[in-house]
Amino acid sequence: MPASAPSVLLSGFSDEAAIDKTAVQQFAAFAALGMKWFSLRFIDAGDGIKNAMQLTDPEIKTIRELMDAYGLRVATLGSPIGKVKLKDVDDGTSNRYVPFEEYLKTEVVRACELATAFDCKLIRGFSYYHPKGTKPEEHLSQACDQLGKIAEVCDSHGLTYGLEVEANLIGQTGQLMAQLHEGVNHPALVTIFDGANISTQGFSADQVYEQYLAMKPGLGWLHIKDYHDPSPTGRIHHVDEASLKNFVPADRGDCGHEAILRDLAAYMPEVEARMAKRGAPGVVCDLEPHVKGGGQFGGFSGPDGFGVAMRGLCRVLDYVGIDYETRSFDDIKASI
Repeated sequence: MPASAPSVLLSGFSDEAAIDKTAVQQFAAFAALGMKWFSLRFIDAGDGIKNAMQLTDPEIKTIRELMDAYGLRVATLGSPIGKVKLKDVDDGTSNRYVPFEEYLKTEVVRACELATAFDCKLIRGFSYYHPKGTKPEEHLSQACDQLGKIAEVCDSHGLTYGLEVEANLIGQTGQLMAQLHEGVNHPALVTIFDGANISTQGFSADQVYEQYLAMKPGLGWLHIKDYHDPSPTGRIHHVDEASLKNFVPADRGDCGHEAILRDLAAYMPEVEARMAKRGAPGVVCDLEPHVKGGGQFGGFSGPDGFGVAMRGLCRVLDYVGIDYETRSFDDIKASI
């Protein structure tokens, strides 16, 4: 591949590669796959499996030591920020509601502290659950106001908040994500494209591509997973996330990753410039394969499934001319 080829920073949610989600299992799997970066979400650092938001200072120290031992760095903090109810109403779901000012001072600040503790510049987050049965468009103004304040807190810590497109949230389509990005209008808020999170809602490959295009002006990084629905029924307005089980590698699903990544290759300089201004190490391509199952707050691929998904993504990247880096023999020699 020519030296001038566009390049992504290859990362992934390491908890998906570990059967027991222990730090050692996660890091051993990623090191063996040649990964240099990972995204931190669920982990067992010696006191049971917990979301990164619940990590104690001793656990952070343990994880940092293991990261050094396995030659890994945190690309993004996979926080659940924004995956709470926008309004305190009983809509038949089990989603939490936290008063916003309290949420801002506690959980949002804690996410920033954790990202800083891991020398990470990027926090993954979401756009709130609107009351089930209402239209997301009805809640854009309130969501933009609250997301703008989250962006301001992140910015005060030198961090960037990445807003992930996902079913059942206000930002459930590329077009809604574009409206949120435009409404917030803050450099510390960017969008995260995830094809499968759109495809699971019944959208076709052409519609997924259109939504990617809508998100391009605010694009910060990408999550890579794909989905193949064996019995498509059209648009699904509320996705039963507990029943999703048809996730596949990026080279064989319904999202059309080849067309998306081919367009990204030409657009890469703009995204690189945007993220460089935010102090990010590159344009992150975060594998989140879910090939053995996924749900509302995470997924599982196993070490074998993660390897299959990684090779599937690399085949597409190679085909469209996007470069990426995995460990080389020179890296091994340098570590001895």
